[in-house]
Amino acid sequence: MKAVTWQGKRDVRVETVPDPTIQEPTDAVIRVTSTGLCGSDLHLYEVLTPFMTPGDILGHEPMGIVESVGAGVPDLSVGDRVVVPFQIACGNCWMCLNSLPTQCETTQVTAEGMGAALFGYTRLYGAVPGGQAEYLRVPQAQYGPIKVPEGPPDDRFVYLSDVLPTAWQAVAYADIPEGGSVAVLGLGPIGDMACRVAQVRGAGRVFGVDLVGDRLRRAHARGVETYDLRNFDSEKELVDAIRDETDGRGPDAVIDAVGTEAHGSAAARMIQNAAALLPRKVSGPLAERFSVDRLAALHTAIELVRRGGTLSLVGVYGGTADPLPMLTMFDKQLQIRMGQANVRRWVDDILPYLTDEDPLGVDDFATHRIPLAEAPKAYEMFQHKRDGAVKILMTP
Repeated sequence: MKAVTWQGKRDVRVETVPDPTIQEPTDAVIRVTSTGLCGSDLHLYEVLTPFMTPGDILGHEPMGIVESVGAGVPDLSVGDRVVVPFQIACGNCWMCLNSLPTQCETTQVTAEGMGAALFGYTRLYGAVPGGQAEYLRVPQAQYGPIKVPEGPPDDRFVYLSDVLPTAWQAVAYADIPEGGSVAVLGLGPIGDMACRVAQVRGAGRVFGVDLVGDRLRRAHARGVETYDLRNFDSEKELVDAIRDETDGRGPDAVIDAVGTEAHGSAAARMIQNAAALLPRKVSGPLAERFSVDRLAALHTAIELVRRGGTLSLVGVYGGTADPLPMLTMFDKQLQIRMGQANVRRWVDDILPYLTDEDPLGVDDFATHRIPLAEAPKAYEMFQHKRDGAVKILMTP
């Protein structure tokens, strides 16, 4: 089959790799019909290279048709249409039964001290072959895949793999009062969708902050009060501008949808880039021990939110030498409120919104649809935010 493989920093290639097969009774194999390119994939493309191995298959936002199922998967049949969540979880352990599948005790990558295994995402999360491919082996298929109806196009459902539950959890964790206010820092796919979810869940005012014109225009068109970072000389000016709209207090909640991609510390970027250039035996331990995040967005969120308000961190952090131990805090899903989205926890809440009325705008959420064969072009375009690229779907 054809699959998108990681070969080095800013080097992804579409290669022929072996077709996946059933290896365990709880496996399924799906034929991928649509697969997303996520901002988190850019972390692998640029920042987290010390944790990658040439040939790793990328991608964690797939959907498709079931081709084969193991004997331990009673609720799936060949021909079922399914969305595959980005995390791999069993559904039966203590964590899963308590709505925390991102911490699944069956698939936890204990050797790395991390939570549940993820598709297509570094050795820290199991180095499981991902979904930017023609076919995908799905472990723990007795729990993970989400069956969806025939009829509507893939765009209606594919975001259940990541974008929708991640944005939904961000808003749920923000705990916005009915009619209250929220500021969303970063209007990429997750931040954009978080604004939409906040609106349908009753937020009175939604402020969006970014520095990419296409993203700002897209959010503004859906009623978000947008702020262009390029128009402010300092963080204080931005904070004051939004405070002036909230009786001088600041918004009730702030969602940080930027994470480690934030524009900030030059020293952080230097360490990330240096680690990526070193031999693998050196770069991995260096990155694990000394990696830092660019925390500009987090510090802005802390300054901006009103006293007694809530911070919801959905942008991925991965540093271990930060002023805060962000890697541990994020991976263990501690309060403030943060962590990878617990996809199956939110699916039943989200599905009623995936109707022909399309209140969340999923049907035209993608800005680009590209053949899988053009994945290298898609990565480069998304990395450089060219041609209005906000969300890219690929078709095998």
